[in-house]
Amino acid sequence: MILTAFLALAAPSLACAQTIAAGPQIPVLWDTKERLPKPDLSALPRLRFLTTTDFPPFNFFDDQGRLSGFHIDLARAICAELDVAEKCQIQALPWKELDGALRAGEGEAIVAGTAVTAASREDYAFTRPYLQFPARFIMPKATAVAEPIWEKLQGKRVGVLGASAHERMLRDYFDAVKVIPYPSPEKLYDGLKAGNIDAAFGDGLRLSFWLASPESDDCCRFAGGPYLAPDYVGAGMAIATRKQDDVLLAAFNYALQEITVDGTFAELYLRYFPIGFY
Repeated sequence: MILTAFLALAAPSLACAQTIAAGPQIPVLWDTKERLPKPDLSALPRLRFLTTTDFPPFNFFDDQGRLSGFHIDLARAICAELDVAEKCQIQALPWKELDGALRAGEGEAIVAGTAVTAASREDYAFTRPYLQFPARFIMPKATAVAEPIWEKLQGKRVGVLGASAHERMLRDYFDAVKVIPYPSPEKLYDGLKAGNIDAAFGDGLRLSFWLASPESDDCCRFAGGPYLAPDYVGAGMAIATRKQDDVLLAAFNYALQEITVDGTFAELYLRYFPIGFY
């Protein structure tokens, strides 16, 4: 019963994942038929996004010292969609200074992966999520299976980072597998490569980085589809604004919707995540 409810929650992503062999799947978190009104920002004197520099591939300095990353290009795409590119600024600060800078009016929004929680909603208003982080299975290429994966993994040894949200999720929703906790991601990956486990379960984003790295020895690939479970892995990434900035919040939601519909978001996703985690 619980598993059925969980799969129903993840159904849009699972449907997308059934054709994963055809290429990277683009996460679509918006109803593409929905049309939001475009707020008028003509009176806005400035639109400054606050971010950090130490969260690649989202925000970082490239080899020429330029601020780069998914969040940087996303902010620019939003400004272009809102016709305020000439007023658009992006400022990088240490993480601990972002909140104070927003409160002091030194910026209009934070785009840096601020967690959307009940506590953070007391301080900020958030856009709808523009990116969520599904849980995924990876398996050796020779033995990787497709959905319905919960049937095919019964009795199999599945590694997961011990004492993590993903371990709780694995035990709750895949109680027919043999859960093997590991103390670190490195030991988890080594266990998979050595054949000590049949599969590994964890954060799709981090797993995609490992699959693309030399350390994986091109041993493995994603198996089955993405699993979205906000109660375990969070609500995803959203832009944070001051709670009173209703017009600006609506403008961001409008822009995020529009760049999803016109393909701009897909282009950014494929640019920074060549091994898609959906």
